[in-house]
Amino acid sequence: MDERTWFVLAAVAAVVMLVAAGYLLVRVFQARKLLVDAGIPLRSKALFWVAVIYTVSPVDLLPDPIYLDDIGILLVALKSLHSAARAVAPARGPAKTEATAD
Repeated sequence: MDERTWFVLAAVAAVVMLVAAGYLLVRVFQARKLLVDAGIPLRSKALFWVAVIYTVSPVDLLPDPIYLDDIGILLVALKSLHSAARAVAPARGPAKTEATAD
């Protein structure tokens, strides 16, 4: 393979990682709705903001064309938020729906 092929492959890989990081960042912001609940621990709330700041920060563990560190931080934040929500949900009981509210 020549230099141009390697460059194209690297560019495609960088774009794929950037899209994945962007998708996960959107998912983290969607999971932010869980933070409204007062039962979510402070650690999970802080991890949300750390993940967002790290993703948009120019300071990274790996150089910016490689978004694996950003993706890893976002995955940890999502997992933490979902596990915190699952821990709080049984304590609060099942949520009322419109059909059961009457």
